Amino acid sequence: MSDSVPSPRPARPLALVTGAARGIGRAIASALAPDHDLVLTAREAEALLPVMDELRARGASRVDALEADLAEPSSRAALVDRVLALAPPIDVLVSNAGVAGSAPLHRTDDAQWARTLEINLTAPFVLARALAPGMARRGFGRIVHVASTAALKGYRYTAAYSASKGGLVALTRALAAELGSKGVTVNAVCPGFTDTDIVAEAVRNIMDKTGRDEAQARASLESFSPLGRLVAPGEVAAMVAYLVSDAAAAINGQALAIDGGETTR
Repeated sequence: MSDSVPSPRPARPLALVTGAARGIGRAIASALAPDHDLVLTAREAEALLPVMDELRARGASRVDALEADLAEPSSRAALVDRVLALAPPIDVLVSNAGVAGSAPLHRTDDAQWARTLEINLTAPFVLARALAPGMARRGFGRIVHVASTAALKGYRYTAAYSASKGGLVALTRALAAELGSKGVTVNAVCPGFTDTDIVAEAVRNIMDKTGRDEAQARASLESFSPLGRLVAPGEVAAMVAYLVSDAAAAINGQALAIDGGETTR
């Protein structure tokens, strides 16, 4: 009996990575570049230019940049139209774009709630709804949602963010059950505090509100992990690269914490 699992995977799948201009999204695109061609999104396409050069140097023969504001329904619809017109079609979707506002419940207004859910939950749903049917028809697809440990545990002052990421994990599991028999796997990665611009902003907020210096504020976030450090974007990217590979064909419907053990406490 062969150990290999037959797969209609293209030689170089075309992967769509949202929010690819920086942080985790940029690291994911870089990790995929040796084996994938890439379509990247950002709110401003110009921000993707240095990323595109980096990806070509890493082996991507095709790198496209698309401008999209995933908070806006019209922009999401335009993005869907453009990616559905691509040839070859998208076989790998990594929904990474996200926002992470922080506020006490009584200061979380309707606008913040709506924007957070539009970007963090509605946009991944819209893209999966558009792209998964084609993946299923072709018998191969990979969808990875970048969620958060906030989907797995509670943090103060993150009602909108935690709700959006918790919903994203639930969406992941529902789609995995629906699509798994068609050769399409759907998984989520749940990073802990990661060394990105979002965490840099959190550090500034802590400094402003508590009077701590930068080192103390950063240490307060590092202390969440038993490793005593922030997660590196490349560590998240490595898991995403694995999940979209044939080696991970049996992994489906999972929400994988990349947090140094934080959620085991």
